[in-house]
Amino acid sequence: MQSVAFWILAFCLFILIRYFAHNQEQGFILNPDYDIPITQWLDFGIILGVIIGFFYALGEFSYEKFLTKRLNLGLSILIRSLSYILILILAISFLTVFIEERMDIDLPNEKGWWRTNKIFWLAVGYFWISSLVFTILKIALERFGKGVFFDILLGRYRKPKEVERIFMFIDLRSSTSIAESLGHYKYSEFIQDCFFDLNIIIEKYDATIYQYVGDEAVISWSYDSGLKNNNCIKLFFEFKNRLLDRSDYYQSKYGVIPSFKVGLHGGALMQTEVGIGSVKKELAYHGDVINTTARIQGECNTYDEYVLVSESLLNDLIKNSSISVSYTHLRAHETTSLISYAVFCLK
Repeated sequence: MQSVAFWILAFCLFILIRYFAHNQEQGFILNPDYDIPITQWLDFGIILGVIIGFFYALGEFSYEKFLTKRLNLGLSILIRSLSYILILILAISFLTVFIEERMDIDLPNEKGWWRTNKIFWLAVGYFWISSLVFTILKIALERFGKGVFFDILLGRYRKPKEVERIFMFIDLRSSTSIAESLGHYKYSEFIQDCFFDLNIIIEKYDATIYQYVGDEAVISWSYDSGLKNNNCIKLFFEFKNRLLDRSDYYQSKYGVIPSFKVGLHGGALMQTEVGIGSVKKELAYHGDVINTTARIQGECNTYDEYVLVSESLLNDLIKNSSISVSYTHLRAHETTSLISYAVFCLK
């Protein structure tokens, strides 16, 4: 839907530019000899935007799901470029036939018309500029989160701002022994595969990746979205099941099936933009929530559990959903100064 909306806007803008510039340069779409209302041209922009948006989204999805790890960046860009040009040729050819029938005007749509048509290649150039804008927006939204990116543009995080978030620290079990057995190169590929499987399901549970630290990932939610539908719980179990479903792949390639341990906690902390004026800028979180979540995750080995969640977060999960859990309160561990844990499992 985002892709379709973006390309509708992009092609309607293109038509507006061509429409108001038709006295300076005539093209196959905007010929001044035809007195046609701008609204009708915008209708065609919407149709073209829907077609291009759908196939563009399909192409990007297919690339990320099937080709990201199989092709190098240069070859993947070439394949996508050729595919999008083909789609653009077919879409504009279809649209010119449609316009001719609807408006009773003669447009160039004979075989191979696009090779020498200046307006078509102008549209191609415009398409690639728009693609670049779309990609930048997509990366920014993925990096900062859907509700955060526009706040950054408005400068709302230049001063620390208190937010409520849920954090998950997810770390590979037995990482030292696995690294020693695989070697650093194979181990790096192993972690890459694991996090690739994690990224596949991230958006489904409205989560964002805050950081990757070695073989550990830090995932976060706004407090409400983490509680909604038990997103912060379900993400881990789907990730765990996905790794099990691909166990044959991991076993054959690496000789080991990955298993992760998780700590979950949430609460109020400060969010701010750091690195202002330097070569690298990012949003950072400061507060006890981060440190506590890391310590909770560190206790998974102590209690031989896959998941540990703070009691306060577990209580909020129970209040806000129909989650069915069994849990045991554990005494505070003196060395970590934690008040309480809850070990839980889904029934």
